[in-house]
Amino acid sequence: MRILMVSPEYPPMQGGVGRYTKNLVDELRKTHDVYVVCSDKGDGDFYGLEPTNEYNSDILLGLVDSLHFDVVHVQYEPGLYGLKLSSINPKNTCTNIDSFYDKCKIPIVTTFHSAYTFRQWMNLVIRKRKKEIGNELLTYTDKIFSYWKHFINYESFSNLNRKKLKKSAAGIVFSNYLSKLITPDDNNDKCYVIYHGSSSSLSGLITKNVAIKRLCLPRIGRLNNDGYDTNSQNKKIALAFGFLTVTKGWDIFENIDIPPDWIIVLNHSKNYYCREIINQKSFQDNENIINLQKDFLSDHDLSLLMYAADAVILPYKVCSASGVMFDALAHGLPFVASNLPFFKEFAARRLGIVVKNRDPKEFSTALEALGYNYSIYKQAVENFKGQLDWKFIAREHGKLYAKVMYGERNSNIIVSKQSG
Repeated sequence: MRILMVSPEYPPMQGGVGRYTKNLVDELRKTHDVYVVCSDKGDGDFYGLEPTNEYNSDILLGLVDSLHFDVVHVQYEPGLYGLKLSSINPKNTCTNIDSFYDKCKIPIVTTFHSAYTFRQWMNLVIRKRKKEIGNELLTYTDKIFSYWKHFINYESFSNLNRKKLKKSAAGIVFSNYLSKLITPDDNNDKCYVIYHGSSSSLSGLITKNVAIKRLCLPRIGRLNNDGYDTNSQNKKIALAFGFLTVTKGWDIFENIDIPPDWIIVLNHSKNYYCREIINQKSFQDNENIINLQKDFLSDHDLSLLMYAADAVILPYKVCSASGVMFDALAHGLPFVASNLPFFKEFAARRLGIVVKNRDPKEFSTALEALGYNYSIYKQAVENFKGQLDWKFIAREHGKLYAKVMYGERNSNIIVSKQSG
């Protein structure tokens, strides 16, 4: 089967969509002919897709018409295709890939990476500091304008997802929550739940002690004459990593009272898609918070850091889906997260804990609770993580490709509709 994988973001470009696509493609290529079209900065087979390129659709249509693919698979993160929000008429809100969906003559499979409730959509508005603009009045005006543009475009943004699904042969989402958000009528049988894959990039068994030693984590696992320092070695590590943006909610760490048996390790990377300013000084003042500042991690270092940790902490303000959470689960780590619908779905399976309110004290209490019942959550994660293996994920994609290509209405796809 010949598949055209569409993702403007693709390694060596840094970002979650690119990393996800690369891992999926690597596994799919073991059984299918897969070709990738991406940005000029990525290492794909074809190039030219950019958020600012108004001819993205023409590029894709040209490839489909000339190279005779069987299926096109679009990794749909609207911002990567040039999301244009109209501040006057929401009906004009669009992306630079819309006409491709209207004109493509072969089956399209679309993976939806973003869908939001109204509250989360409004939380996406970036709060710029006064010094960034240099004028208090202009800063205030910019904030009001940004809120207004987001307010009037919520439905138009949501409709972009629904229109893409309608024109696709099938859609893929990473949770039941996202499926219901994109198809609220519960009658659409074109939206399938296939989890975000993740697997360790390291071969062999890596213990926590070995991972800590290889990473040379400061103030953890220091060697003395008798081996590892017992005071630090007995503490559990809660890991937070990703792009340092407002929506990740790292302001929680400014005032969190970390339980005595926990240490928090942070690692962030530069966000290449916007210019948010985050105060990092507070991360340096707390002796129980270690800020690694290693920037974007390779798959090897990511796995090593996961094996050094005991849990991940996800204090997000906004979350469609979380590759970080799936990476953690695949490495055997439960989570503590904000009370957002996406995290609640997986917490219901005892894979982690969600806080009642997004407050530093709540996260501290949740870490304590996780520590007390750690073996229960750890076992649930171990039972679940096989569903995230890339071999399994690629096999499910292959079934879906066959379904849309041959019109198999009675496909045996395992994950077509996950139960809550």
